[in-house]
Amino acid sequence: MFAYDTLSEAVNDLQRRGYTDSLELTGPTITCRARDLTLSPEAFVIDEFHRFEGETDPSDESIVYAISSKEQDLHGILINAYGLYGSDVAQEMVHKLTVDR
Repeated sequence: MFAYDTLSEAVNDLQRRGYTDSLELTGPTITCRARDLTLSPEAFVIDEFHRFEGETDPSDESIVYAISSKEQDLHGILINAYGLYGSDVAQEMVHKLTVDR
């Protein structure tokens, strides 16, 4: 398992390892705008995730997900804020993903 000190370090290494698609949460799905793809929770796998806690600033609290979909030949990165700045939709999706793992 990889360990990172900062969010940018994690993103840079994941990109180097082939996770090049930028993903975002859109309701109950994940979207890759560059490829015009929308994936439901059953259409992708979380290969790994890394949680970062803001030592002094709650806005620094985030989770970086390395996500893949064999069907779509997709390897991407999803960054989700949690805690004070996490959205309800994002937390709902994270719950679904946690249950599936």
